Amino acid sequence: MRGQNSLPARAERPWWRDAVTYQIYIRSFADSNGDGKGDIEGIRSRLPYLKKLGVDAIWITPWYPSPQKDHGYDVADYMDIEPDYGILAGAERLIKETHDHGMRILVDIVPNHSSDLHEWFQDALKSAPGSPERDRYWFKEGKGEHGELPPNNWRSVFGGPAWERVIEADGQPGQWYLHLFAVEQPDFNWENKEVHDYFKDVLKFWLNRGVDGFRIDVAHGMVKLHGLPDIVAPDPKSEMLAPENRPFWDQDGVHEIYREWRKILDSYPDNRMAVAEAWVSPSSRIARYLRPDELMNSFNFEFLSSPWKPDELKKMINHSLEALAEVGAPSSWVFNNHDVVRSVDRFDLGLIAGSGTTTLERQGDEKKFNIVRGTQRARAGALLMLALPGGAYVYQGEELALPEARDIPEDRLTDPRWSMSGQTDRGRDGCRVPMPWTKDSSGAFGFSNDPALTPEDAWLPQSSSWGSFSVEVQDGDPASTLTMYRRALAIRRNESGLGDGPMTWIDSEPLVLAFSRLGNFACYVNFGEPIDLPEGSEVLLSSGPLVGRKIPTDTALWLRLSK
Repeated sequence: MRGQNSLPARAERPWWRDAVTYQIYIRSFADSNGDGKGDIEGIRSRLPYLKKLGVDAIWITPWYPSPQKDHGYDVADYMDIEPDYGILAGAERLIKETHDHGMRILVDIVPNHSSDLHEWFQDALKSAPGSPERDRYWFKEGKGEHGELPPNNWRSVFGGPAWERVIEADGQPGQWYLHLFAVEQPDFNWENKEVHDYFKDVLKFWLNRGVDGFRIDVAHGMVKLHGLPDIVAPDPKSEMLAPENRPFWDQDGVHEIYREWRKILDSYPDNRMAVAEAWVSPSSRIARYLRPDELMNSFNFEFLSSPWKPDELKKMINHSLEALAEVGAPSSWVFNNHDVVRSVDRFDLGLIAGSGTTTLERQGDEKKFNIVRGTQRARAGALLMLALPGGAYVYQGEELALPEARDIPEDRLTDPRWSMSGQTDRGRDGCRVPMPWTKDSSGAFGFSNDPALTPEDAWLPQSSSWGSFSVEVQDGDPASTLTMYRRALAIRRNESGLGDGPMTWIDSEPLVLAFSRLGNFACYVNFGEPIDLPEGSEVLLSSGPLVGRKIPTDTALWLRLSK
C-alpha cells in the first residue's frame, strides 16, 4: 500500500492535496486586444472553457511589469501588472471571477532574480562598490591582475558565464554581478535582510487581493553557498540544472525562507498555499521542502523527466510517494510545462525533459518523430498521472495533445537560450506557441479576438496545421483528447478514492503498470503487446480504442474492478 492511509475525506482536507491545476502561459493563452500577445482579459473570456474542462485551479505565469527578456521571469516590479497584459484592476476582477467559477488562482513569484530594470538594480548600478544598494544583489570583484576575470567559474543555465562586469561611475570596468540565468536577470542576495522583507511584502500584496497561492520559480536557488566557491566537479559547464555539486542549488538556507513564508500563508484564511519549482533529486531532497512548517507542494520533476518506460515510471512513482509520506505531503504530478518539450514528442522520441544543450538533444530528430504514437502515449500518460495519489498540473494545450512546434523560423525565436547558447539550442519556444481555439486561421486560429491577425502575426508564429488541434475541432468529438480530459476530470472529481490517498500496485505483466485506488478503482497502462482486461471489470475510461476485451499497446484504462 502506498500513500496516505489516514487522510480525512476529500471535502474535509485542504484543496491543494487533490487539486488539478491548469497552467496558463499568459502570453500564449488568449489575446483580447489584437496585439498578438495573450492578456488578462483573454483569460477572463476563457474562464467558462476552464470551468467546463473541470480543473480545480489555474496558475498564471508572471504577469508583472517586465522588459520580457525572459518573457516575464525578469520582473521589474512585483506589485503591478505588465501593461501588455492589462492593469491591476483587471487582475483583481480576474481573481474574483475565477472564484465565482468555483476555481482557485495561483500566480508566479520569481524570488531568485529580478530584471536588470528593477528599481533596486538600477540603484545598485548607480551606487559605489560595497554600498547597501549593491548588497541586495551579488556584486563581486573580479579575479586576475585587473579584475578582468569573473569571480568564480559558475555558468549561466542559458549558456555562457554567470557573471557580467559593469562599468562604474568613472567609466572604467568594475565589479561583476551574478546572473544564473539571462544577463538581464541579476540574482538577489538572500543573505540581505531587505530582500527577505521585500518578498514578504510581495506575498501579502497578492494575498490581500485574493490569490490562493504561489508557484515559486527556481525555488531551490535563492541561497548560495557562503563564499560563492568554484564548482569543482564534475564539469562546471555541464548540466547546470543538475542539483549535484552545485553551490547555488538546494542549499539548506532556502528552508528558513520557506518557514517565514509558511507563517504568512497560514495567517490567511481558506488554505492559501505555495508550490515549489525545485529541480531537486532524489525525492528525499524534495520532501524537505514539504515539511509541515514549509511549503505545501513541489513539482515532481523526476516524474516529468522519466522516459516512456514502465520500470522507470514505477520507480519514480514509488520514490516520490515513499519520500513524501514521511513528511505527510501529497505528491504533485506533472508531464508538461512551459520549460520542457511537450509530452507528445518526448514520449515518442525518448527525450529527457530539460536536458541537453543542442537542438537535437532537446527536441530530438524530427525525421524519427511519429506523432500518432506520441499522441497515444501522451493520452495514456495523462490517465496515469490523473489516477495517481495527490494533485496534478496540466499545461495549456496538453488537453489538446499539442505537439512541439518545430517550424518556428530562427529569426522569430525569442528564448534567451537561443542567443546565449551561441544558437545551438532553439530553446523553449516550441512549447509556448499560442493556443489554437478555432480551426479557421483567422485571429491566429482564434487566439486573438482580431480576425485580421494571422498565425504569423502572433508573438510566436503558429504552425499551419495548428487549427487541426484546436478546441473547436475537438469540442464534442467523443474520440478527441479534449473530451478524454473532460471525462477524466469529471470522473476524478466524483471518485472519492482519487486525488490524495492510498494506492496499491497490482501484480501484472512486466510491460504493464497497474494499481488500484479505493472504491475498486484501477488504472492499467499497457506498454507492450495487447493484454486481456481483468475479468469482470467495467471500463470507465480509455485513452484509446480497445480491441474487443484487450488493452492495446500505449493505452491506459480506468476500470471498476469486480468485488
